[in-house]
Amino acid sequence: VLQNIKELGDEGWEYKLNASYFEIYNETVRDLLNPSDNTKGLAIRDNGTDQPYIEGLHSEVVSSVACVLRLVTRAESHRSVAGTDMNERSSRSHSVFVLRVNGEHKDKNKSVKGVMYLCDLAGSERLAKSGAEGDRLKETQAINKSLSSLADVCGALKTKSGHIPYRNSKLTHVLQPCLSGSGKALMLVALSPEEASASETMCSLRFAQQVSQTELGKAKAHSGDGTGSSGTATTANNTAQVTSLHNPRKRKHG
Repeated sequence: VLQNIKELGDEGWEYKLNASYFEIYNETVRDLLNPSDNTKGLAIRDNGTDQPYIEGLHSEVVSSVACVLRLVTRAESHRSVAGTDMNERSSRSHSVFVLRVNGEHKDKNKSVKGVMYLCDLAGSERLAKSGAEGDRLKETQAINKSLSSLADVCGALKTKSGHIPYRNSKLTHVLQPCLSGSGKALMLVALSPEEASASETMCSLRFAQQVSQTELGKAKAHSGDGTGSSGTATTANNTAQVTSLHNPRKRKHG
């Protein structure tokens, strides 16, 4: 992203990047950059389009890789982790890094915008192996339910259903822009090579197979004429830039 911005800067484009980082813990949205706001959790709002937003989510301007890495390190220190029988440091939430990009070419009176989501999904757990009890049990149930909701959304998209159940979980509601005609999605699946984890590995592979059969269609370009009105990007370079900035990368642990 930063390399593309540098190259486009030579063509007269100016870009501003803002980053946010949050987690979805027990169906509650928590700000990882401003944890003091996490008492009640943050609300997901809709603005009448397929672009839901998180009300009150903290955002910071970033301009370099080093700046982003410092932000990620700070956010990760606030993420919910705990030990189970399967993992000493198990992620108990889904975490989402959001990078918003706004570009403007003053001479051409053009503007573009894009959003990239990097989502680290907590892995689906079998209660018999994880030994989850109490709070860990509640967390496991929330994780498994949200992953099931993600599978339901992908299934509905695959069959081109008239109703896509984005709002069945906070995870799918937040990721709606990525899982609709507005954007594109890429999923990376992390698998364990250990024989003891064979059942979890097969479960992850089946999930990945289902997702791979989902077609989202052509992503929409978000551009304007500098007056606030929206339109279609007028050059191939602008369209490719906006499309690439919408690509989320999601990782599921087996």
